[in-house]
Amino acid sequence: MPPLSSSQKTSVANFVSITGATDKIATRYLKNSGYKLNEAVDLYFQTNGGGASSSKEPQLGKLFDSLRNDAEDQKDTLGADSSMTYLQGIGVDLEGASLFLAMELVQAPTIGEITRDGFVKGWKNQPNVEPKIESHKQQFKRLIDQLGRDRDLFRRVYRYAFVVGREGDQRALSLDNAVLYWEMLFKKPGQAWVGNTTNIDWLAEWIAFLRENWTRSVSRDMWNQTFEFAVKSKEDESLGFWSEDGAWPGVVDEFVAWYKRKSEMDVDA
Repeated sequence: MPPLSSSQKTSVANFVSITGATDKIATRYLKNSGYKLNEAVDLYFQTNGGGASSSKEPQLGKLFDSLRNDAEDQKDTLGADSSMTYLQGIGVDLEGASLFLAMELVQAPTIGEITRDGFVKGWKNQPNVEPKIESHKQQFKRLIDQLGRDRDLFRRVYRYAFVVGREGDQRALSLDNAVLYWEMLFKKPGQAWVGNTTNIDWLAEWIAFLRENWTRSVSRDMWNQTFEFAVKSKEDESLGFWSEDGAWPGVVDEFVAWYKRKSEMDVDA
């Protein structure tokens, strides 16, 4: 068997810390899932005592009811005030990436609403978590710590931010909201969009470009491809991975051209 890569070793360590399994068992489950941590963990708990999670459902339902304001909230929903009180109680920074981590965890339909179904299913699938606020708080802290290291988790949270961040029936994000969400996600405890070698602040460059040149909303494809571009630009600050014949959306092509012109002008100056 070939030696594990550094990212695979990290996945093994995270699997062990979550499940308490041995390195050997962790490696087997991760290998079978293509080293997708969350899939491997889910499979492990389904195989090893998955029935325990179903027994938590009634207790999670009772906890959900205790969080509701009977005078304001519908039976199966936490409204804005109740949601924010709960989120702050488990350590969510309402102005940071951890907000979207929490929204993805409970599959919230909007930023100001948590449903009973999403709450119960989300927490039921978290390993070794009791249906108590303090237990939720401890597990959420572990997830926050993981968010900055686990690219798959961060990608999932990033993509869900688009879903939960839309207003009403809108199919896209306004530019102002998209910029706000990028600023929340691309900083700790999320993953900063900064070059690994020369520390180019790509997020600042991207936002400056959009403010000068982009007047439209941000589609799902633009949102998702911005993440992929961010990953590659952090690793290759020369943008050598980009080509005119690539499959990048037009806005990325325009950004690269804008950035190269700007860089040339800075050198000439």
